[in-house]
Amino acid sequence: MAADYDKKDGANYAPKGEKNIVCKPGEFIVGACGLAHGHISGMCNGLSEAGATIGYVYDPDPEKVKEFIKMFPSAKALPSQGALMNTKEIKLVASAGIANERCGIGLDALDHGKFYFSDKPPMTTQAQVEEARTKVRKTGLKWFVYYAERLHVESAIYAEQLIKEGRIGEIVSIKGWGPHRTGLSKRPEWFFKKEQYGGIITDIGSHQLEQVLYYADAKDARLISSRVGNLKHPQYPELEDYGDATFITDNGIPCYISVDWFTPDGLSTWGDGRLWICGTKGYIEIRKYVDVAASKEADHVIVVDEKGEYHYNVHGKIGFPYFGKLILDCLNNTETAMSQEHTFRAIELAIEAERKAVIIK
Repeated sequence: MAADYDKKDGANYAPKGEKNIVCKPGEFIVGACGLAHGHISGMCNGLSEAGATIGYVYDPDPEKVKEFIKMFPSAKALPSQGALMNTKEIKLVASAGIANERCGIGLDALDHGKFYFSDKPPMTTQAQVEEARTKVRKTGLKWFVYYAERLHVESAIYAEQLIKEGRIGEIVSIKGWGPHRTGLSKRPEWFFKKEQYGGIITDIGSHQLEQVLYYADAKDARLISSRVGNLKHPQYPELEDYGDATFITDNGIPCYISVDWFTPDGLSTWGDGRLWICGTKGYIEIRKYVDVAASKEADHVIVVDEKGEYHYNVHGKIGFPYFGKLILDCLNNTETAMSQEHTFRAIELAIEAERKAVIIK
């Protein structure tokens, strides 16, 4: 299904898929709290397509609230975060607030007996990760994260299926690239303040670390080296426009990630995100958002194995199962969408790589 968002604007990434309803009408009410980042639209699209009702919204900016209600007419505006947290029928709070404030919103949600779904990065410091872990253990509630570059990308989901089928054998190495367009004129002030956005590896690198752990079928990874820098934006001294890191997973797979804010204006989409997975019997390349100079459609999976070369375009053919699993995990007290430790460990590794990074110029 074609996306209805501006493909050149990654900040408002909000793909739409086929409905896959897993609950009864009104059974799973969502309250959106914090609209600082446009990813809230993608998060709520996914939940709505799985049967959730987007029932309430709060943000201190009334214009953001007005735009949100245009997209989700079922949502009722509330006057404060406290009013939203005290609305008993809300089962889950979804937030794309300012990055370093997302953890606090989550702690508040769990304290009020609600599940929590955060945009990435869900935390910006190790202290916040520890607070979240403690709160989850204390309350028994779940803390989900919108790692959209795998969960909301059909080519990434199809690659999972191929790997599980043994198409490329045992995984040997993983390399991930996450280039983004800055869109400087549209960015809010907090985008340029490191304390608020957390640094480039914490922010967009957390997507890559989640994928590394998942595709490697690993529970953990060890940081080998990491680098960050502001290479071309001296007018924004706290902005990091480049970052990379090397890890080895706990099951011995070397992995490399690279993220940047250098997508040129000539590209038809906001970033040429790719993932390369090498196995003992072949390799997979995921061209997530575009097949450059060949097709502007998203979701290309390139496979080379012992029998030949294959190019699959799976856009609109796979769907997004994560959101239905999330809802059912909340309703049934299961853990099928993503393990809580995986959720936290991905951002924890990103924060570690950011904290220990060598600064390059």
